[in-house]
Amino acid sequence: MTQQTELHKALEAIDRANRQDPNTEEVDGETLPREYAYSLHMTRWLFELDPAPSERMQIACRAQHIERWTRPRADYPEGRKAYYQWRQACGRFHGERAAEIMAACGYGPEECAKVATILTKRELRSDADTQLLEDVACMVFLERYFAEFYQQKADYDREKWLRIVRRTWAKMSPTGHEAALKLAAGMPAHLLELLQEALSETGQD
Repeated sequence: MTQQTELHKALEAIDRANRQDPNTEEVDGETLPREYAYSLHMTRWLFELDPAPSERMQIACRAQHIERWTRPRADYPEGRKAYYQWRQACGRFHGERAAEIMAACGYGPEECAKVATILTKRELRSDADTQLLEDVACMVFLERYFAEFYQQKADYDREKWLRIVRRTWAKMSPTGHEAALKLAAGMPAHLLELLQEALSETGQD
């Protein structure tokens, strides 16, 4: 079994899992299972930020939200503390599922463990692969879900939205910032204004 075959099998297995999502999303006029659509957005942005990504990054990005619908936010209490507990639990779950799939496709324990660690994001800032995953995830959020999230959370005040934008920005690398600023030019006016205000107050506009 060649490495390329291992990668192909792993990506196919992740796609099969994510196609089971009962929730849907419209992409270019086509209705797709939501987490499958998300995984395709992740892969597309990975190649935008790194034209020659490693196999582990292709797998990690494809598995970023693998089977997330089985771990709903509603299972946790309201509040920021519970939100982060949910996020951490999701990261561990995604890492375990990705490692399990990789092992079944022929990857060795070290590579499986590395991808599992990337997906927990425990080494954000200190690990280049983890940082790249975070940059990709932030780009997908800004491009595909920021506007939807803004509409869903209409009760948030301006200061809360500024904090959300600043926290997202703070998690990104300079490469991610550059890509985000290019993307921002095509955002709806109210979102572009929010981004500009958030960044102007941090001296990063």
